[in-house]
Amino acid sequence: MPLENQDKMKKHNFSAGPCILPEEVLQQASKAVIDFNNDDLSLLEISHRSKPFVAVMENAKSLTLELLGLENKGYQVLFLQGGASTQFLMAAYNLLNKKAAYLNTGTWSDKAIKEAKLFGELVEVASSKDKNFTYIPKGYDIPSDADYFHCTSNNTIFGTQIKDFPSLEIPLICDMSSDIFSRQLDFSKFDLIYAGAQKNMGPAGTTLVVIKEDILGKVSRKIPSIMDYKLHIANGSMYNTPPVFAVYTSMLTLEWIKNLGGIAKIEEMNEKKARVMYSEIDLNPLFNGFATKEDRSFMNATFTLQNENLKETFETMLKEAGISGLNGHRSVGGYRASMYNALPLDSVKVLIEVMSELESKA
Repeated sequence: MPLENQDKMKKHNFSAGPCILPEEVLQQASKAVIDFNNDDLSLLEISHRSKPFVAVMENAKSLTLELLGLENKGYQVLFLQGGASTQFLMAAYNLLNKKAAYLNTGTWSDKAIKEAKLFGELVEVASSKDKNFTYIPKGYDIPSDADYFHCTSNNTIFGTQIKDFPSLEIPLICDMSSDIFSRQLDFSKFDLIYAGAQKNMGPAGTTLVVIKEDILGKVSRKIPSIMDYKLHIANGSMYNTPPVFAVYTSMLTLEWIKNLGGIAKIEEMNEKKARVMYSEIDLNPLFNGFATKEDRSFMNATFTLQNENLKETFETMLKEAGISGLNGHRSVGGYRASMYNALPLDSVKVLIEVMSELESKA
């Protein structure tokens, strides 16, 4: 089917990840698979060390620093492989010498903690596990002698999001896999940011790492080459063959964000989507929000249906409306509306209309 006709079949995609990407990015990436850079070669069959792809990699790095406001501030950008799950291990391998502090706000921080324990003492400064991760802990103390403090900015499964980050004398590490480039922050607070591409950047396959170079080289252990940030920096993310398609598509998405007006514009759009979504959840008596209101995520709205007898009717209505990917994670149940950067407000409005219509039928 010609690409120009595909939008007629496009569903309202609320998938938690891999997730919706901008339509124009999909069009450009699709073209590059057939003919990249008008060279009569596919992006998938050129050398990663060729000038055209090296230019893609450099542009992706430059756009990352520009959008995050980190240009000329001592940061390096890497596009690696293995997802955020590999970063759970890699961050600790490179930075945990004796002791690290972790905030536990969900499944992903739980997994990061498990990996870090392999390398030294682990201080869990606070956890919201006592209430099934429905809130973000506050008022905790972070040991000043820790090698670093690690947190997870957004929790896709439970629908919570950290709104305020501490200013520390020790390095601050953050897993931003599910809300990178979605809101304005003082990114210079962070010494290491990592994020799997498959939420707000591109297809699964590459992992963004933004790291302040001066925090490296301080652990006493030997680090295997493939795990060594310094080696990847020295090789320009080319120590091993990078995932060229994922990096290219991520670059296109970063260009899309820039052309829209940067993170400030994206944040404005995301706040509007979240506001109308949560308004329906709170006003419609058939639904209950899962997360504590003050800690609700702008990316992932989690909610349950009060009356399970309406489940079949609701899900039939969702299907008829072309709504996809709304099922909640198995550990929470219910529903999860993932409203990543590329999801249009119109898709949220369609979902709200279905929820409202269900109320009128009940």
